[in-house]
Amino acid sequence: MLVISAFHLKSMEEKTAGLLGTTKPKTVFFTTRFGIHTFFMKYPIDIVILDAKSRVVGLRENLRPNRIFAWNPLHKNVLEMPHGSIRNLKIKIGQEIELRLS
Repeated sequence: MLVISAFHLKSMEEKTAGLLGTTKPKTVFFTTRFGIHTFFMKYPIDIVILDAKSRVVGLRENLRPNRIFAWNPLHKNVLEMPHGSIRNLKIKIGQEIELRLS
């Protein structure tokens, strides 16, 4: 099992802002069923979608600025990670993730 530490975005304000306005990517976790966008971001990110049991059900590498990414709305758990994280951590569909949230 892969262990990933992430900042937990809980409030609507935190989720809406996400990584917008930041200059250095970090790993964040939040819940949403509406997809995400990278409008006004300054760097690409990797996206990992998790099911209710923290298994990977969706991946998107190198989501560049000014893009939209949507997935099956049955899944609501999202990790936004620095570009290259999926490749570097060898994250695969079906893999179980243990989240360490702060």
